[in-house]
Amino acid sequence: MNIRQKPPYRFEPRWSDRVAWYFSALAATALSWCIWLLSPVMHGDPFVIFLLAVVFIARFYGFGPALVCTFSSAIVLDYLVFQPSNLGMSRTELERIGIFILISVLVAGLARQRSRAETLADEIRQQLAAIVTSSEDAIMSFTVDGFVSSWNSGAENLYGYSAAEIIGRPLSVLVPTERMGELERNLDRLNREERIGSYQTEQVDRKGARVSVLLSVSPLGNEMGKLVGASAIARDISSQKRTEQALRRNERLATAGRLTAAIAHEIKNPLEALTKLVYLARHDANGRDEYLRLAEQEIGRLDSIAQQALGFVREGASPEPLDAGKILEEVAQLYARKLQVNHISVDKRCGERLEINGYPGELRQLISNLILNAMDAMKEGGRLRLRVARTHEWSGNQRPGVRVTVADTGDGIGARDLPHIFEPFYTTKKDQGTGLGLWLAYGIVQKHGGSMRVMSSTVSGRSGTVFSVFLPDNPAAAATQAA
Repeated sequence: MNIRQKPPYRFEPRWSDRVAWYFSALAATALSWCIWLLSPVMHGDPFVIFLLAVVFIARFYGFGPALVCTFSSAIVLDYLVFQPSNLGMSRTELERIGIFILISVLVAGLARQRSRAETLADEIRQQLAAIVTSSEDAIMSFTVDGFVSSWNSGAENLYGYSAAEIIGRPLSVLVPTERMGELERNLDRLNREERIGSYQTEQVDRKGARVSVLLSVSPLGNEMGKLVGASAIARDISSQKRTEQALRRNERLATAGRLTAAIAHEIKNPLEALTKLVYLARHDANGRDEYLRLAEQEIGRLDSIAQQALGFVREGASPEPLDAGKILEEVAQLYARKLQVNHISVDKRCGERLEINGYPGELRQLISNLILNAMDAMKEGGRLRLRVARTHEWSGNQRPGVRVTVADTGDGIGARDLPHIFEPFYTTKKDQGTGLGLWLAYGIVQKHGGSMRVMSSTVSGRSGTVFSVFLPDNPAAAATQAA
C-alpha cells in the first residue's frame, strides 16, 4: 500500500490578518508624516522617513502592504509635505516623487526577498534540528577540547546519559581506558580540521557496558570559518557484530565439516600401520622394540592431525607467534589426497623467516578457504600454486610481514562478480555455496591488519585466479597505525 507523505505545513494568513497588515501600512505612512511634522531635522529631506516606513512594512508584512505604504506616502508627500500651489507641483518635485516611488518599490522587493530567504533558512534550520533530535543514531557535538556541547535522543538511548547529565562533561567518559589514545589522536586530527571517516570502535555506556559503534566525526566552523568544535555520529552495531560472530563461527564449523573426509583419509594410513606394527610386535619378540618405536611415530602423526583439525575451530583471544610457512604446509597436507584425486598438481614454495604474530586457527581457516575455492574452480583438474615469502607492504606504511599467494588455473571469476566476492552471502556457486567463505577470509585478513588482493581471468586457455594476502608482523601494531 502506497502512503502519500503529507506536504510540509505552510502558514496561510486569515482575511482579518491581511486587513490589519494594510491598515498597518497606512498607519506607518501617517506616523512618518507626524515625525516629519514634529522634527525640523526631517524637513530638509522628507523622503528618508517615508522610505524607512516602506522598508519596515515590506520586511514584516509583505510586498502588497509595502506598495500601499509607497503610494500613500507619495500622496502625503504631494499634498501635505510639498503643498503644491495653484499652478501645481514643479517638474523637479514630480521627478523626486517618481524616483521615490521607484526606489521604494525596489527596496520593498529586496526587503521582501531577504525576509523570505531568512524565513526559508529558519525553516531549514528547524527541519535539520528536528532530524537531529529524532534520529535513532547518536548525534552529538563537542568543543575543540573534547567537552560535550549537544546531545540528541539517539545518544540518550545508546549511552544512557540524559542531555542534562552529559553536556559539559568530557568525551573520555564514553571511551574505554585502553582506547584513550584513539580519542587523543582523533582530537589532534580535528584540531587540524581533518574529517574522520566511519570506522568501527568500542565505547562505554553509563553502566560501563561495552557498546560497538560505527563512528564518524566532522569538524565544525563558525560563520568566519574558524574551528569551534566537531560533530560525531555513532551508530549501534552491537547486534550486527554478534550476528557476524555467529556467522563466522558457523562457517568455521562448516569448513571443519568439509575437512572430515580429508582427515579420515589422513588417519587411515597411520591406523593401518599401527594395526600391522602391533601384530608384528606380538609375534616377533626380537623386533618388538623397533615395532613399538615405529608405532609411537604413527601415534604422533595421529596426534598432529587431530591438533590441526582442532586448530580450525579454536579461536585465540590474542595474537601469538606462528610460522606462516608451517601453517601453509599443514593445511596443504590435509588436502593432499583430495587434490590428488581431483587431478590437481601442487607447486608449493615457502621462503625463510616466515614468523609473525597472529591467530593460528584463523590463519588455517583463511588458507583452507582459499584452497577449497581453488579446488572448486578446477573441476577437471589443474595446477595449484602456493607461496609464502617474507616481504613488505606494497603501499602505505611499507610495513614488514609475509605474503601468502594462492593461484589456480580454474575457470576464473567474471568481471561482474569480482567486485562483490567479499560481500556476505554473495556466491557464484549457486546452490553449492553459502557465500560466506571469502567474506570470512577477508574478515580474518582485516583482523590481522593486513590486505587482500585478487586478480582473475576467464579467457579460454589463460583462465585462473590469484589471491595475494599480506599479513604484517604484528596485528596489534597494525591496528594502532590504522586507528
